[in-house]
Amino acid sequence: MDKTKDCINMTDKQPLKIYLAAPRGFCAGVDRAIQIVELAIKKYGAPVYVRHEIVHNKFVVENLRAQGAVFVDELDEIPDDGQPVIFSAHGVPKKVPENAAARNMFYIDATCPLVSKVHKEAEKHHKAGREVILIGHVGHPEVIGTMGQLPAGAVRLVETVEDVAALTVADEHALAYCTQTTLSIDDTSDIVDALKARFPHIEGPFKKDICYATTNRQEAVKEIAAKVDAVLVIGAPNSSNSNRLAEVAKTYGAKKSLLIQRAHDVDFDWLADVTTLGITAGASAPEILVEEVVAAISKARAVDVEEVILREENVVFNVPRILRDNEESAA
Repeated sequence: MDKTKDCINMTDKQPLKIYLAAPRGFCAGVDRAIQIVELAIKKYGAPVYVRHEIVHNKFVVENLRAQGAVFVDELDEIPDDGQPVIFSAHGVPKKVPENAAARNMFYIDATCPLVSKVHKEAEKHHKAGREVILIGHVGHPEVIGTMGQLPAGAVRLVETVEDVAALTVADEHALAYCTQTTLSIDDTSDIVDALKARFPHIEGPFKKDICYATTNRQEAVKEIAAKVDAVLVIGAPNSSNSNRLAEVAKTYGAKKSLLIQRAHDVDFDWLADVTTLGITAGASAPEILVEEVVAAISKARAVDVEEVILREENVVFNVPRILRDNEESAA
C-alpha cells in the first residue's frame, strides 16, 4: 500500500465542521411504540399485525417487518387468526377499536400518551358543549385520529392564520382549541394568537399540546442554525416533526436545509459549498441513521464533529401491562 498516496488523499479532503444537535432522534412515544411491536412478536409470535406505519420511518418499519410484523392499511386486511393487531403511535379514530372489538380482535394500542392527552382534551371540551378547533395538517394520521374521537363535524381543522380569519362558529363563547403534537412551535403560536384575538373566550389546553420532544428538537436546531451554512435533517418525508425541523433550520439562520432518509440520500454536490453543517434527526429516526450519515460524509470530507447539547431528556413511557407483565415474569 502506498502510504504517501493515502496521506495526500486525506489532505485533499475539504474540511467540514459538523454540529450534531441534541436532543435528536427517538422520543419516548416512538421508543414505546417500537417496543410494543417487538414485545408482542416475542410474546405471541409472528405475525403481529400493525395498522399503518407504527412510526413514520422506513428503516424502523422494515426492521420490524423482518422480525414478523405485518403492516396493513385497514382492519379488513387482517384474517381472523387470533394474532394481535397494534394501532400506531399516531392514534386512531374511535371507530377503529370499536370495529376491532366487533370482530373480537385482540388489539394493543400504541398511541403516544401525549397524543392520547389531546384526545381526552377534545372529548372533555365536546362534553362541555364547546366546539373544538384543531390546529394541524389535513390528512396527517394524528389529525385523523384526533378528529375521529368526536362525532363528524364536531372538530374544525385550521392550518393557517388565514384559516382562522375564515372560520364561522356557532357560538364564540363556547369554543376550545387543541393542536397536533408535532407542529412548528412558532407557526402554532401565531395561529393560537389569531384564535385568541378573534375569539377572546376560547379555551386552550392546560399545558401546551406540542410534545416535549418536538419542542426540544426544534429548540436544538435553533441553537445551531445560525452558526452553520446548511442543516441536514434525517427523517421520513411523511414525518411532520422532521419536516418542521427543516423549516425551522432555514427560518433561524441556515442558508439551506434538506430532509433525507438515509446515507445514500446525501447529495455531495449540495454540500460542495458547505463548510459548517448541522445535523439532526426527527423523533422517529434511530441514532444508527445519524451515525450512518456522518460516516458517509466522512469518506468524502475531513470532518470535525461537535455535539451541541441543549438539554437532556429522560422521559420514559411504560408499555401496556399485558406486555410489561411478560417482561417482569421473565426477569
